Amino acid sequence: MKLADHYAGDNADSGCRSESRIAAVIPALNEATSIARVVERLREQALLAAGEVIVADNGSTDGTGEIARSAGARVVREERCGYGYASLAGVLAARDAEVIVLLDGDAADDPDDLPRVLEPLLKGEADLVVGSRALGSRARGAMTWQQIFGNRLAAFLMRAIYGVQVSDVGPFRTILRDDLLALEMREMTYGWPSEMIVKSARAGYRYREVPVRYHRRVGVSKVGGTLVGSLKVGWRMVSTILRYSRWAPRKHRELPAKEASR
Repeated sequence: MKLADHYAGDNADSGCRSESRIAAVIPALNEATSIARVVERLREQALLAAGEVIVADNGSTDGTGEIARSAGARVVREERCGYGYASLAGVLAARDAEVIVLLDGDAADDPDDLPRVLEPLLKGEADLVVGSRALGSRARGAMTWQQIFGNRLAAFLMRAIYGVQVSDVGPFRTILRDDLLALEMREMTYGWPSEMIVKSARAGYRYREVPVRYHRRVGVSKVGGTLVGSLKVGWRMVSTILRYSRWAPRKHRELPAKEASR
């Protein structure tokens, strides 16, 4: 199934994956007030015309799953509590997808940034693309001071330990499904995004950041809105970054043909 015309046609000889099937995966816990907006705006994106939106409902009690389904998403239920559990459940459900997009269900990520996040991957220029709020724009009050500090600390550690030029551990990202599964993700709480970046570095994946917009979330944050919650998330991020400094994939990933030929 083909993607939008601007990734075929003129770009057909430039390395674009014009036949890729994309699945947008949204881990969500009690996001009834925002999930329909996120799903509907994603479904308006031409790049998802041949793909699907999957909401991984992480045990919501406010009807998030039903609202998402009514908005046009496929819903999978993951009762084990944890951002990583929900994300992985959505990825595993996307059996027909080649490309996975991950973003949050609180309407803070901007679905209109989808083409920008996907472009380096679809053109074969990167293996993991992360939307950076530091390079882009962040609405006033969209992140607490402790979230900003935690992100900066995590980015610093990734640069220092893994040599990856990270400016922000943002939730909006894309990666090939097979590449993600090869990382053997183990951190099933809020360390999931950090684990993906550091293991990608250890596996030799090409990392790229693109600027994205970040809005104030709809509703009250279940974690970042409290100091205790932010400290727990920060510890998960830091401990995950340190834990995998010597990790190696079971099967070393082959370099892309154009890289190997250099």
